[in-house]
Amino acid sequence: MKIAFFGSKRYDQRFFDEANSKHNFEIHYFESHLNEQTAPLAQGHDVVCAFVNDTLSSSVLKSLSENGIKHVAMRCAGYNNIDLDVASSLEILVSRVPAYSPHAVAEHTIALLLALNRKVHRAYNRVREGNFALDGLLGFDLYGLTAGVIGTGKIGVNVARILKGFGCNVIVSDPYPNAECEAMGVKNVDLNELFQASDIVTLHCPLTKDSHHLIDAAALSQMKDGVTLLNTSRGALIDTQAVVNGLKSGKVGYLGLDVYEEEGDLFFEDHSGKVIQDDLFARLNTFPNVLITGHQAFFTREALQNIAHTTLGNIAEFEEKGKCNNSV
Repeated sequence: MKIAFFGSKRYDQRFFDEANSKHNFEIHYFESHLNEQTAPLAQGHDVVCAFVNDTLSSSVLKSLSENGIKHVAMRCAGYNNIDLDVASSLEILVSRVPAYSPHAVAEHTIALLLALNRKVHRAYNRVREGNFALDGLLGFDLYGLTAGVIGTGKIGVNVARILKGFGCNVIVSDPYPNAECEAMGVKNVDLNELFQASDIVTLHCPLTKDSHHLIDAAALSQMKDGVTLLNTSRGALIDTQAVVNGLKSGKVGYLGLDVYEEEGDLFFEDHSGKVIQDDLFARLNTFPNVLITGHQAFFTREALQNIAHTTLGNIAEFEEKGKCNNSV
């Protein structure tokens, strides 16, 4: 099997080469993202391996099909960037990695929460400059606060468990109640109740047509003044302009993001020598109560090992059986 691997980074090659010792696939690593211009690079391959910010639109999928691709192996859990109807019509199987490391993303979520609350990033810079003043670094106790977790898949359940450990009153919202949450004594409520009751709102749900801009002006209007909002799921769950307005008014007290709805042109690349052209992203970075990381919540050794093993396992299963248990 020949695999065209798009959006390749050194860490991808390291972990995929290690996992490939079991399979001996022929992997060709391409640094460029998959899009209409780069899709022809897949010619002569059997499988395309893609990631969260690759473009798998109708035109890209048709190009891949014309070049003989029958399997798109996503090395992530999400697949909102794929036109699944077109993929199905072209008989291209799409597989994914449903649970590479729910602990990694959950722990990063809590890292954002703690850093925002206790101003760790600001304190770090102060101390390095010899400034040990505490003015402007006042935080708050997590103990006793109400934390609302939206989405109770593996990541959401882990976040709920950690927050319970801090002594938070945890509530969740998911159309499919989770038995693990019930066993922890965590109540499943509707979104409106969660918005109104929560001091902290954290997002752990997939991006679909129904969840696009789940956090918009109407949702924010229901939340407590000074609410802490966290998103380590998918950027477009949040209406960024509405949240900027919320930050300006004080409705949003703290914002922690590992994802951004227009991140495709920014994340996973070094733009430090360039002028960022995204004015909305630049505006977010002007707020002292906003902390943004570049889609790194998944980025642990264990997660990358699991991603590589599961992705190549999906390809091996497709090669052997013509189908895959992790297909979408």
